[in-house]
Formats: sequence, C-alpha cells, structure tokens
Amino acid sequence: MLLLLFLTFSGRAQEGRYEVQTDVNQQFIWHVKALHPDGYTLDVKAFDEDGNIYDVKALEDSNQKYIMEIKAFVRDEQLPVKVLVSEEQFKPVVAIDTKGQVYPIKAITKDGSTLEVRGVRKSGHIVHIKAVAGKETFFGVKAISQKGKLNDIKGIKMYDKRLELNLNGIEVHAHVVALPQIQ
Repeated sequence: MLLLLFLTFSGRAQEGRYEVQTDVNQQFIWHVKALHPDGYTLDVKAFDEDGNIYDVKALEDSNQKYIMEIKAFVRDEQLPVKVLVSEEQFKPVVAIDTKGQVYPIKAITKDGSTLEVRGVRKSGHIVHIKAVAGKETFFGVKAISQKGKLNDIKGIKMYDKRLELNLNGIEVHAHVVALPQIQ
C-alpha cells in the first residue's frame, strides 16, 4: 500500500520550532447524482430554508474503499447525511448540522424543478434511496468517481430498531453511504 505523507508547516516559528501536521489518510471526493432513465444525470444537492444550495459528495478514504460517507458541504462544514425516522411511506433524506438544523436532499431536473431524495423501501438492513419523480417513478442515486466508477447510495441500519440514533435532536432511521454495486 502506498502511504502518502503530507507535511504542512503551520503558524510561526516558536523558539526555533515549527509545528508539523501529518495527514496519512487521503480522501477522494466523488460526485453524487441521480440517474435519469433517458441517460443523463441530475445534480443532487442539500437545500436550506432560504433556498441556498449546497454540494452533496461521497468521500472515499484511502484506508478503505468499500463504504464511503455521504456529506453535505454546507458553508465550512461537512454535514452527515441520514435517513430520518418518519411515518411517511418514503422516508426523508437530509443533512444534519450540529444545532439540529436539517437540510433536505433533492435532485435538480433539467428545467430547474426538484425531486425529493427519499428512502423508498427496505431490504434487511439496507434502505434503498431514490430520487422520487412520481408515485411509482424513481431514479437511482449514485456516487460517481472522477474516473467514471459508479457506487450505489444506500441507507445502512446497524440495529433492527426503527430509531438508529438521535443526532443533535433529530431521530435518524439509517446512515447514508455509498457502496460498490453488486455484480
């Protein structure tokens, strides 16, 4: 395994010394898109209550490439993306900040309208996440690498209970990750 070591000198010299920061983990950022059946992609973004739009990305860690975290890049923060506990048929997918503010995740169509990204069904500990275009019309949500690799975006449950955890006052049903497609 190739180990990359980045040295960063930070701050001023104090008594002839520099603080040296090392980072042995390299992250690769993948795009998150919804796939339309006509062969084009839709951007998947996080939205705040004022209508501001933020990127949603998959983060590949160089130490393990199987499970990738999905994060919303809101201002200077990387917010976790989760499936919420809900009585609705399709469960909301949102980013959650440290104050409990939620940012709905949506796909943007060619005409600028939005489609909600939701957990549409569950198979064991996997929640299938889709962009909902109609009562029975769903578009797959994928992570796409710079080299054209494609991973599925899924909700993962660690427990059999409906409530996975309470994150900053918000009830979470599943964690959202990107996984390699099953062959």
